Formats: sequence, structure tokens, C-alpha cells
Amino acid sequence: MTILTNFLRSLLLTIIISFVAPMFLVGAMLLSLSLIGYVPGLQGLTEAIATHILQFLIIFGSGTAFRGLFVISLTCGFVGGLFDTYAYYRCQILR
Repeated sequence: MTILTNFLRSLLLTIIISFVAPMFLVGAMLLSLSLIGYVPGLQGLTEAIATHILQFLIIFGSGTAFRGLFVISLTCGFVGGLFDTYAYYRCQILR
């Protein structure tokens, strides 16, 4: 029974981390771009890059950048869970 609880704990932790990681990554990119925008001469470049990032998220979100980020995060969480399940399965076979 402890093997099942260890697997479920690992799976839940992997899904949560895989879900939150894209949010932190996109947030850090947009934050750093907004901070770099204060450097004279780089305002236009940082606005263009931020606009492209938001347009990319809008594509996946059917018109909303936040929904696009949520869809990408859900996908990453699902793939992380699949990878953790596969790694657990391989670990059991190799013993």
C-alpha cells in the first residue's frame, strides 16, 4: 500500500509543478521585458516582444491570453503526469 501512496504523491507533485512552471516562465519573461523596457532605446523592442508573446497566448486561448496560458499549463501538467507514470513503470520493470 505504501508503494501506491508514494506513486500518487509523486504523481500529484509532478502534475502541480508541471502546471505551475509555464505560468512562472511566462510571468518571468513578461516581467523582465517590462523591466528592460525602462532602458532608453529598448522600449520599442520590448513592447514588440511582449506583444508577440501575448499574441501567441491568444492563439491557444481562443482570444484571451490568460486562457491560452491556462491551456498550455494544463497540457504541461498532463504531459508531466504521463512522464512520471512512465518513469514509475520503467523503475518497476528494471527492479
